[in-house]
Amino acid sequence: MNEIDGDETQVSTGTTGEATDAVAIPELVIISGMSGAGRSTAAKCLEDLGWFVVDNLPPALIPTMVDLGARSQGNVARIAVVVDVRGRRFFDNLRESLADLEAKHVKRRVLFLESSDDALVRRFESVRRPHPLQGDGRIVDGIAAERDLLRELRGDADLVIDTSSLNVHELRAKMDAQFAGDEEPELRATVMSFGYKYGLPVDADLVVDCRFLPNPHWVPELRPFTGLNDEVSSYVFHQPGAKEFLDRYTELLQLIAAGYRREGKRYVTIAVGCTGGKHRSVAMSEKLAARLAAEGVETVIVHRDMGRE
Repeated sequence: MNEIDGDETQVSTGTTGEATDAVAIPELVIISGMSGAGRSTAAKCLEDLGWFVVDNLPPALIPTMVDLGARSQGNVARIAVVVDVRGRRFFDNLRESLADLEAKHVKRRVLFLESSDDALVRRFESVRRPHPLQGDGRIVDGIAAERDLLRELRGDADLVIDTSSLNVHELRAKMDAQFAGDEEPELRATVMSFGYKYGLPVDADLVVDCRFLPNPHWVPELRPFTGLNDEVSSYVFHQPGAKEFLDRYTELLQLIAAGYRREGKRYVTIAVGCTGGKHRSVAMSEKLAARLAAEGVETVIVHRDMGRE
């Protein structure tokens, strides 16, 4: 995660010859994403965690808000700003504001809330409200326009959370896991098993395909179990290439993780897939997560599709 030099970054104010006051630069999170994907819930969660939250702030005013927080004598140590298409006439200024913050050595994180088109349509229809960009068209037209508008920001995001299948409580749990701690780890990883027949996870940074391994589904005594079962895991990792794949992919992740740290990316979601998300991907995810944890990476394991069959 982006840190401000261990939360010790300070600037000095005052004139030459006078005692200077140390001013701590606030931690900054920018919340954006698709309308209906849960921005308000994410903002409320940060507010409950003690963050100073500003909704729909024009991007050009973000540096000003950070400056005001720095002059608050520590009363505003963490700031979250919600930026969305309601302020679309100001949206083009966001990249300039982010560049301004970098020039001032203010490190920030961008949280992007994502969701599938189907989930967004259902949510807008359930509250009987139009999409803010649909105009005279349909809800799906507004969603498509918003995706296009936010494409670059999504690509630059430090953390993407897909809320398609999450309820409010599950989203809050994810927010708590990422933002509640006082000390941020250098890198956090989510290792997610999934089934290809249920679709690719839209919030994955890296995708691993385990379908090159024999499927335990076709072994009658293993079929009822999952990759969490010792017999299934042993079967998977006794197949030719399984251990070698785990070893080499772990080495590759070490290289990628070092690059992420250099680029200031502090979150990574690794999706491990097999046909149904029940056997091979689960077993491989568990081993991969254990390897990452042993390397000092704080790791969360999610088995997205286990139990769906």
